[in-house]
Order: sequence, then C-alpha cells, then structure tokens
Amino acid sequence: MLTYIWTKTGLFSFGKIIRWLNRQQFSESVALAVIAILVGLVTGIGVWLFKQLFNAIYQYAFGGIDTPLGLLHKKEVALRFFQDMANWAGFDRIGTVLGYIGNWMIFFIPVLGGLAVGLISHFFIGKERYVGIAGIMESVALGGGRLPYRKIPTKTVAAALSLGSGASVGSADPSIQIGAYLGSMFGQILRLSDERIRALVASGAAGGVAAAFNAPIAGIFFALEIIIGELSVNAFGVVTLASVISSVFTQAVSGRQPAFHIPAYAFNSAWELPLYFGLGVLSGLSAAFYIRLHHFTRGIFDKWNAPRWLKPAVAGISVGLVGMYLPQIFGAGYATIENILNGKPLTVPLLLSLALSRLVLTPICISGGFHGGVFAPSLFAGATLGGAYGLIVQQFFPSLNISPPAFAMVGMAAVFAGTIHAPITSFILLFEMTNDYRIILPLIAAVNVSLFISWHLQHDSVYTLGLTRKGIRLQRGRDVDVLETITIEKVMKTEIDTLRESDSLTVAIDLLVRKRYHGLPVLDDAGELTGIITVQDIDRVQGDDNGLIRTVGEVCTRELLLAYPDETIGTALQRIGMRNVSQLPVVARDNSRRLVGLLCNSDIACAYDLAVTRRAAIRHRAH
Repeated sequence: MLTYIWTKTGLFSFGKIIRWLNRQQFSESVALAVIAILVGLVTGIGVWLFKQLFNAIYQYAFGGIDTPLGLLHKKEVALRFFQDMANWAGFDRIGTVLGYIGNWMIFFIPVLGGLAVGLISHFFIGKERYVGIAGIMESVALGGGRLPYRKIPTKTVAAALSLGSGASVGSADPSIQIGAYLGSMFGQILRLSDERIRALVASGAAGGVAAAFNAPIAGIFFALEIIIGELSVNAFGVVTLASVISSVFTQAVSGRQPAFHIPAYAFNSAWELPLYFGLGVLSGLSAAFYIRLHHFTRGIFDKWNAPRWLKPAVAGISVGLVGMYLPQIFGAGYATIENILNGKPLTVPLLLSLALSRLVLTPICISGGFHGGVFAPSLFAGATLGGAYGLIVQQFFPSLNISPPAFAMVGMAAVFAGTIHAPITSFILLFEMTNDYRIILPLIAAVNVSLFISWHLQHDSVYTLGLTRKGIRLQRGRDVDVLETITIEKVMKTEIDTLRESDSLTVAIDLLVRKRYHGLPVLDDAGELTGIITVQDIDRVQGDDNGLIRTVGEVCTRELLLAYPDETIGTALQRIGMRNVSQLPVVARDNSRRLVGLLCNSDIACAYDLAVTRRAAIRHRAH
C-alpha cells in the first residue's frame, strides 16, 4: 500500500519535471547537472522526513531513556498506567500483577519493533538482491546502478521502526540508501546510460551523508571512495552538486550547527602523540572484531531455519536484555556521544561496557533483519572506547593535561575508518561533524594506525564483506573476480604503433600528438621490446636545451611492468594498480622481449563490460 501510494503520488509528482527535461535541448553536462540538483533536493527532503519519523517513534517509545532517570520515569509511567486501568476495572490483585508486568514492558519495545519490522520485510519488501550499502556498491559495479526504487518508501518505514524501537543500528545508512535509490529512480525514468545512472546513484548517496550529518564534503568523498570506488573526475561534478544542494536544504530546515556540539579542546603537547598511536591500535583491533562479528552473526542467522519475520524479534530480545542495564544502547546513541564529547562524568567501566555492547549488538541486529546501518554504531563505539582510553591515560600521565573528550573524538574517526576502510571520508566527516580542525596530527596518526591494523587482520571492510560472501571482490569500483573470466589476449590491441630506440624525440612527440597516445612501446633494432616512452618521460627532459635532439632510447623507461596473453584481466588490473600506469606491454611467455600486444585502461573497461554481460546472462538463464 505504501509503495502504491508513493508510486502514484511521489513518483508522478515529478512527471511534469521529467517530461519537461526530456523536451529541452540541453547539452549533456547541463542536463546532468539539473538532474543532480533535483536528486540532491529530493534526497534532502526524504532524509529530513525520515529523521522526523524515527525521532517521533523513538520519543513515543522511550522518551528520556538516554539516562537511568529517564528509564525509571518510563517504568513508573507504565506501572501507574497498568495499575490504574486494572483498579478502574475493579481487579485490584490483577492490577498489581499487571503493574509488575508493565514495569518490564519497556524492555520489550525492541522485541515488538523487531516483530513489526519482520512482518513488513516479509510481506511488503520480500527477498532483496541489493541489501544496504553493500547492495548499492554491487549495483553500481555490476548492475549499472539500477536499484528497485519502488521499495524505498517501505524500507524507509522499516528503518524508522528499527531505530524508533531501540535497535542498535544507525540512521546514516538508510539515509544513504534513500539518496541512492532516488538517484537511480531519476536515471531509470529518464532512460540514461549505465554510466550516468551510476553517477546519479553516487550523487544521491553523497546527498544522504550530507543530510544525515550536515557534512557535504564528507558526502562527496564517501560517494567517491565507497560507492564509485575511485576518485572519478567525470562523476565529481554531479556528486558535488547533489551533496551541496542536499546540505543547503538540511541547513535551511534544521540550522547550520554541526552534528555534535562540543567545547574547545586541542592537541596540547607532542608527548600526547604516542598515546594517540595507542588509541589507533585499539581502534583497529575493535574495527576488525566488529567486521568479523558481522560475518559470524550473519552466518548464524542465515543457517537458522526459522521464519524470516521472527528473526528481528529474536534480535530485539538481546537489545532489550542489555538495555535493562545499559539504556544508552537504545537507538543511534547520538545523545550519549555528545555527552562524552562534552566531558560529562562517565566511568571507565561504563564506557567500555557501552563500546563492547554496541560492537556486539549491531551485528546481531543487522544480521537478524533490522533495517539500519553500521555507520553510526562505529562512531558510537569509537567515542566510548576513546573516552575510556582518555580517562585511563589521564590517570597515568597527569602532567600532560590530557583532555579525554579529545581522545573520544579521535576514536570516533579511527574506529570508523577501520570499519569502512575509507580514511579520507573519516577525516572530513569528523571535521564537519564537530567543526573542529585543531587536532589534525593525532587524527591522522590514529586513523592510519587503525586502518593498517584493521586491514591486515580483515581485508574486507564491513561493506565489502557481504559482497565477498557472494563471490564479488571489488577493487577501484570493479569486480576483480568477474575479470578473472576474461584473458588478456581476448581484448588486447595487436595492431600497435611502436618507436625505435634510434628515433628522435621529435618523431616521438609527433606520433604521440597525432595519435593521441599517452605512451608507446620502444623496440631495438632487432625488433625486441626494450622500454616504453610516455608523455611524462618527454616532459622530464623538455627543460634541457638539447631535449629535442635526444633519441627515444635515452629517455624511455626501461623498468617495465609486463603482462602475458594467457593472464586474466583481474591480474592485469592489480598490476596496473601497483604503479598507477595506463597501459601494459603484453609479451610472449617464451620470450619476455617479444611484444605481442598492448593492454590499455580502455581495454580493461571493455573487458569488464563483457564479463558483466556474461555473468548477467548466466544469472538470468539460471533464474
């Protein structure tokens, strides 16, 4: 019903705009910019409505439950309600029993919420091919960014119920999904190419981050690092437009304040830096544990032969039981993060208990079927872990004038970076959320150490782990495994221009300019490969007065990365990534100096499209 209403109203409310865009004779860049602006605006509106919905549900269910006092108040209200109802009905003894039950009803809110989410997922959403952020990444890499956008209203309601009922999940991932699905919707309705739809999906994701945290720059880098997989110049413009427009709308309706209000504190002494390295180690270990636990709990719930609608309720039991003693774990936990950053008095055991509880409960909730994300829980775990660590080192090093909230702030970025393997996004997100740029050195130290340890303990991020389980391994936005099905000899160029060692640079420049090459293989007089000359090699000697009379053999690069015809495109892509070169000479297996072809980036792109088409055809036949 929700999908029908949204389809008939929300989708077709943009029908006139879309038809108008189709009638206009805009240039491609202008048309894409207009669409990106629409994607950003609609994403900002959608995320704002989503926030209002889950906040209303949460306030109705929990009220002031972030504190033990608020929890006690809720229990007393429930007790008084049940007793009054029973007494009014004339059942005093039953009223006492019901009052006792009402005293505990607050702890079963996650269970009831899980049951509601499970029923919505079972009857209205169904089994999904693309799930969460990992699903968006898979769609962009393999499906041309084509997402089932008609499901987003129902999924948004399910996510709001999950957060509102206290599940240990975050609101950022659903916000990103709202934007990505809207971007895909615009692209599919306008019948754009796969490349343009991918760019719009990334634009919507950027707008989701911008609206969720009031952080437009972090949204841009999240889309480029995570969704597209590389810093794409072609997509940068539309992604930036959507992120900025989404943030402008969010600031217009919610204000320009950062996500967290924190007091002023800074990096006081260089002697603190080793302590931040230690925080990076703890953050990396925590992030690796968090990622592996996602894999472990997902396996348990997948193997459990129980109705799908029941699993979120079972996950809700664990949340309710822990919430009896740690009510701060209900919901996204932003109030607790802000309390830590403002230096509110919290003990080390409490902070460590909160960190561990969040790291454990979030995988259980996500695997059990709650709709939400891992984005905010990693920030919560980082803040509590960093806050506890700061209090401990403050006791050991009183002369350093250590500020525990500073360690909490750095811990947020460190655990987050170790979890999603996106350091640039982590830097920028922390800066924009806190509006504080004064502890850049500790931040860089902790984030890099955390990322290094997490990557060595667990190569997959929390997002790519789900793709790896499906046999999909993404690198630079492409599935490396799918490229293992295509060999180099099938796509390499065999008719190639070459240069001789004795040729002058004038000849080389003329050929490079005329054919628009970035580089060419260099052969000796016997016709064997000796090197490759690139535009960079020529630029390096242009300042020399004799540069134009030098020979190609004097300036060409002789230390080459080579490829063989029987190797796979996936192997070649990994080799290209080692030095970020644009082409690989292909040589014979029996003679590494006999040139048989040339493999360029454009050939890899063609091979990737061919492999994806083959895989899609196989899956379609199997289905």
